[in-house]
Amino acid sequence: MQFRYGIEHECALLHLDGSFADYTDTSFDELQAVVDALPEDPSDYPDLRIGDQGIKRKRWYVEGYERFDTDGQLVRCDPKGIEIRTRIHPSVDAAVSAVQKDVARLDDALAASQLRSTVIACNPVRSEYVIEPPLNEWERHHRLGSPEERTAHLHMSTYGPDLNLSCAALAAAALVDVGRKLTYYSPWLVPLSFSSPFRDGGPWGGLSARTAIRTGVRPAVLVFLGDGDEQVEADPSLTQPARLAAEVGRIEFKAFDACPDLELYGELLSWLTGLVLDETLPGRRTTPDAELHQHVAVAGLGDDDVHAGTGALLDAAAAALAGRDDDLARLERLRERWAGRESPAAEMLARYEAGERVAGLRRPGA
Repeated sequence: MQFRYGIEHECALLHLDGSFADYTDTSFDELQAVVDALPEDPSDYPDLRIGDQGIKRKRWYVEGYERFDTDGQLVRCDPKGIEIRTRIHPSVDAAVSAVQKDVARLDDALAASQLRSTVIACNPVRSEYVIEPPLNEWERHHRLGSPEERTAHLHMSTYGPDLNLSCAALAAAALVDVGRKLTYYSPWLVPLSFSSPFRDGGPWGGLSARTAIRTGVRPAVLVFLGDGDEQVEADPSLTQPARLAAEVGRIEFKAFDACPDLELYGELLSWLTGLVLDETLPGRRTTPDAELHQHVAVAGLGDDDVHAGTGALLDAAAAALAGRDDDLARLERLRERWAGRESPAAEMLARYEAGERVAGLRRPGA
C-alpha cells in the first residue's frame, strides 16, 4: 500500500531582544514583507490551496485571524506567526526534507528583519486571543457556519503541525474508520510531541497548554472526502469536503504540538502510517475525549498508564509496518524517546530552570 505525505508547520516568532512576538506588537505587513522575499513556485499548485483572500500564495504564508467589514471585504489580519506547507510527497523522508529546507529559507529571509523564528506550541505570554471589536453581522454568519470556523480564534494562541497522509487504496468508508481510530487513540499519541509547558508568562504545571486549550472543541483528526461521499455530522468535525482535488482522501492529524526537532515529524508520520495499516486496534471515537486529553496534557508520559498505552500503539504500528524498513527505523527512534519518557516540553522546562531564555521567557531571578 503506497502513501503520500505532507507537513504543515507553524513557526512562532521572537523579537531581536528575545521577547515573544505576536499580534499585540507585530503587524501583518511586517510578516508579509518576510514572505514577499521568499520565492513563489508555480509547481506547488495544484497541491496547495491558495484560499479566498490570496494570502496563501506560497509555501510560506502569514497565519492569523482575518477580520471583515459588513460587506465581507477583508479589513485586517491579526498575525500569529508564519506557516510553512510542503507540497505532497511520495515518502516521509521527502516531506521532512522539504520542510527542513523551507524552514532554513524562512530563517534566511528573517535575517533581514527584526524577527527570528522559534518553535513552541502555545503563546507563552498570553493564552487567550480576544476578538476585538466583536464580530459584525457578516462575520458572525461567516464564523458560525462550522465548528472549525466557530472556534478559529483558539488557533491564535497555539502552534502545531498538520501531518497529512493519504492512500489511494482507501475508500471513503475506510478513511472515516481510520479517522475515528486515530481520534480514539489521540491521547496516547500526542505526549511525545508536547512542547507547550508555558502559558501566561511562566510554567503552568503541565506539558501541553495547546492540548489543554484546544482538544475537545477542535478536531484531533480531519478526513477530506470527495464529491458524493457522505460527510459525518460531528462537533468538532471529523470529515470535511475536499477543497481541491489533491485533498481528496487526505487524513490530517491535527493534535500534535509543534516540534522543534523536525525529524520528529517523520517519526510521527511513520507511526501514523503503521496505525492506518493496523487491523487489530478496536477503539473508535467520532470526537476527541476532552477529559482524557486534559489529563494527558498535564501528566504526559510520566503517567504509567499513559506510558503503557503509548507503548502499545508503538507495538501495533511496528507489527503493521513489517517489511517497511525506513518506517521501522523511524519508529525505533520514536520508541527510544518513549522509553526515556521524553518530550520537547521537558527539555524546555529544564532549560528554563537553568536560567536560559526559552521562547521569550526567563525564570524570575535568573
